[in-house]
Amino acid sequence: MSISGIQFKMQYRIVLKFKKAGATSRDKAVTVEEADLDLPEQLWLNYFTGEFLGGIRKTKNKRYYI
Repeated sequence: MSISGIQFKMQYRIVLKFKKAGATSRDKAVTVEEADLDLPEQLWLNYFTGEFLGGIRKTKNKRYYI
């Protein structure tokens, strides 16, 4: 699997878990524990956080939403 394939797979898994947790807005943001992210997903999370790459947003109190 190429690097881009791994990136796509991890982004998909993370976004899916945030959707399942209901983290679809700043008001509904959840922690990584609430989203049930495993360690590899947590390690990739900072890479996908932001406007450009993944559309995953981070609040000041370390909660995430899509």
